Amino acid sequence: MARVHNFSAGPAALPESVLTEVASELVDYQGLGMSVLEMSHRSAPYRQIIDDAEATLRRLLDIPERYRVLFLQGGATLQFAAIPMNLMHRGRAGYVVSGHFARKAWQEAQRYGDAELVATSEPSGFDRIPDLAPIAERCAAGDLDYLYICQNNTIFGTMFTELPRCGEIPLVADVSSCFLSMPLDVERYGLIYAGAQKNAGPAGVTVVIVRDDLIGDGPALPSCPTYLSYRIQADAGSMYNTPNTFGIYLCGKVFRWVEQQGGLAAMGYLNRTKAELLYGALDRSALFRPCAERSSRSIANVTFRCSQPELEAPFIDGARAHGIEGIKGHRLVGGMRASIYNAVSLEDVQALVDYMEEFETQHR
Repeated sequence: MARVHNFSAGPAALPESVLTEVASELVDYQGLGMSVLEMSHRSAPYRQIIDDAEATLRRLLDIPERYRVLFLQGGATLQFAAIPMNLMHRGRAGYVVSGHFARKAWQEAQRYGDAELVATSEPSGFDRIPDLAPIAERCAAGDLDYLYICQNNTIFGTMFTELPRCGEIPLVADVSSCFLSMPLDVERYGLIYAGAQKNAGPAGVTVVIVRDDLIGDGPALPSCPTYLSYRIQADAGSMYNTPNTFGIYLCGKVFRWVEQQGGLAAMGYLNRTKAELLYGALDRSALFRPCAERSSRSIANVTFRCSQPELEAPFIDGARAHGIEGIKGHRLVGGMRASIYNAVSLEDVQALVDYMEEFETQHR
């Protein structure tokens, strides 16, 4: 059976070569007579798996030694609470609300301290990234424990094309949808985190990269659950309890695949090429229109609508007949969305563009 053109937002497409390799090792991992699914996380073979995953990720992102790499569970959503509980030492943090998940993070942080709304693009329907100048001015006061952003907004298809100037204030970023899709300067951040199910692996693994000095001797709040303590997780090598062993194993395979493709510079070039192809088709179209303001367009999630709304459902339904899956927009906003992550090929995007043009010709 031929594989579909998978534009799902997450869980999302994985490299076919990685899936094939994992399938070949599923029953018997490297002659050990058992699967990784059956392997003790305390065993030497598994220690090698998780160490190799971290080492590969460190090479890809050029992560300095003073940053800790954690493979956690609970999805990105659990980090909405873990971040203020670990980092809000003075009780105040700034939040930039540029989409649904940034808003959820801000609302959760209000449970643990003064989570200040520094900037938002909600008045314009989250169709853009807020003006960065007021953010820099607010950070200049120096009284925030951190500034929080969601760097790429999966639902609305917007992305920070430059980072806020925070001065000495640590920048904390949810990079779930753009993780490993382009070069990233880890030292610009105090903490970044990502749900793996976009570009890095399967659902169920969350990668946290945090500067060691920020987690000090332990969480900022005494009420922080032991499991959520970055210090405890770091000191335990992400093995305070049984980790998502198979998920981390698969993430390691994906990290290796990205490295073999030429690393993040090569990924960035390919992802920009895919985005330009799809946005170009949208900009030329009389029927389809992109949702995000041009200067804020994401290279990971392309959101669009029909000028004739009644044609959106037939367009989505007809996509399946062309082997195209996952283009229905998020339930909060409707419309269409194509998530063009690393494992989505240029040929996949071209297939979507060809279908769009065919559909428009039929309904002109």
